[in-house]
Amino acid sequence: MRFKQGPDDAGIRGSDMSKGKKRFLVILAVLLALGGGAGYFFYNWIYGSNVFLNGKKSVVVFIKTGSTYDDVLEILREQNILKDEKSFDWVAKEKKYKENVKPGRYRIMASMSNAELVNMLRAGNQEPVTLAFTNIRTKAQLAGRVGRTLEADSVEFLKMLNDGEFLSSKYGMNTDNILTLFIPNTYEFYWNTSGEDFLKRMAKEYKSFWSQERKEKLKRIGLTQTQVSILASIVQEEQSVYPDERACIAGLYMNRIEKGMKLQSDPTVKYALGDFSVKRILNKDLEIDSPYNTYKYEGLPPGPICVPEISSLDAVLNYDKNGFLYMCAKEDFSGRHNFSKTLEQHLIYARKYQQALNERNIHR
Repeated sequence: MRFKQGPDDAGIRGSDMSKGKKRFLVILAVLLALGGGAGYFFYNWIYGSNVFLNGKKSVVVFIKTGSTYDDVLEILREQNILKDEKSFDWVAKEKKYKENVKPGRYRIMASMSNAELVNMLRAGNQEPVTLAFTNIRTKAQLAGRVGRTLEADSVEFLKMLNDGEFLSSKYGMNTDNILTLFIPNTYEFYWNTSGEDFLKRMAKEYKSFWSQERKEKLKRIGLTQTQVSILASIVQEEQSVYPDERACIAGLYMNRIEKGMKLQSDPTVKYALGDFSVKRILNKDLEIDSPYNTYKYEGLPPGPICVPEISSLDAVLNYDKNGFLYMCAKEDFSGRHNFSKTLEQHLIYARKYQQALNERNIHR
């Protein structure tokens, strides 16, 4: 899923652009009329190459929100991009770039002229960045991913995700379930996208994901959008290697929900412990007092234990109608599971897996 956000008109609107261009052309015509040498000199100031990248084809510069023209000059100086700063400064002044600095991520090509460089910066013709978020388990991880890709400050963005009043008023969600708003995919943003604008975009993608067709499936299975996302997060953490098993796992948990059984999902205990590296859940872990401990508390936890992929969301919406109530990782450590309809059969599989853990000396 791709996204392209258009820059502000061209930095100078309508008649202002026309007047500026006419003035610039008049100045150029006068300079050319001065005679061959002087005319060529000024023409070269404007249209001759003034970018030197020491053999590179291009470089990327970041102009932060709130930057002034002097800040831009300093950025260009630091990277030794301009051959002649004086000519750039003259063209920038004539094209009124000094009053129209726009933040963003800009790719500067080798041999660009002052006119080309100023036009690009003044128009805000920046290069978008790609943001893909998968394998996200916590709000802090998401904030970090966003902060590494966009100008948005990760600390401020995390504060936003932990602001219950803000989330409730803007998105009808709370600090526990806000991660259900994010649909993992690959998106394009402009680098200077703010944290709030990022959230608005994700809300738009969320609304688009929950199509009428998916909403009809919600009615059939009797879950809300948030509940589907929470269950999908558990399904995904149970099976992160083989997506083809997810509909079966979703069916198993739906069976337990319908029977009023506790979900008893090991990944929810890992989430409650705050340690995702645990390979073996111990009996003492099952006693941890957390609403995310589905061995201790019935029903779904208050929020997702990861940001589930689209395939996991659809696995819940299209869960298998099976009679399974139990599952256990296969003792061959293939990443697949043995499914059971009875506790007796489940215990057989569980003993095999525990024995395999002991043989490999895996105790935690």
